[in-house]
Amino acid sequence: MAAFHEILFPLDIALKSAGGPERRTEIVTLGSGREQRNARWSASRRRYDAGYGVKTLSALQAVVAFYEERRGQLHGFRWHDRLDHTSSAAGVAVSPFDQVLGTGDNAMATFQLAKTYGAGFSPYRRDITKPVAGSVRVAVGGVEKTSGFGCDVTTGIVTFAAGHRPAAGVAVTAGFRFDVPVRFDTDYLEVDLSAFSAGAIPKIPLVEIRI
Repeated sequence: MAAFHEILFPLDIALKSAGGPERRTEIVTLGSGREQRNARWSASRRRYDAGYGVKTLSALQAVVAFYEERRGQLHGFRWHDRLDHTSSAAGVAVSPFDQVLGTGDNAMATFQLAKTYGAGFSPYRRDITKPVAGSVRVAVGGVEKTSGFGCDVTTGIVTFAAGHRPAAGVAVTAGFRFDVPVRFDTDYLEVDLSAFSAGAIPKIPLVEIRI
């Protein structure tokens, strides 16, 4: 049975990867030359190639062991996206006011961590399901909370204890670091040692999964 393993892909290899967001758009060109465009997916997903980080035989062996323990594509795991792994802008320290999670109503106890991209035309809100343990900071009504809440690092859900639930109309914000839930995107990890020793980089495709 498929599962998610709460383990991070070897960080030294992940830091030298390539990849980014992917979307699926259907485009129909009309007789007039105009286009009709429709988004097939409501949310984007990330794709990566971890092969760029494999520079030594020991790193390659570590990846093979990691791949085998995940049973290829079967089990998911955590991935560090060097480009996008915090709630704040690049080079800016994480703050409990980085991202708006929602608004209190006196009764709601749970809020999903999320990150919003853009602000002018059609902002995209991305659920964050794999925050880094110990990195989540939460504020209610502009005041950082130091108690009365917890965050499940396997789901990204912030839960307020009884007596600490946000009041009606009060904004709940958070700051955090996060990983991306991914799986291997191949059932065959091809390794060419002759090419590798000559400087070629093996491909290790990864794809984001929904949790």
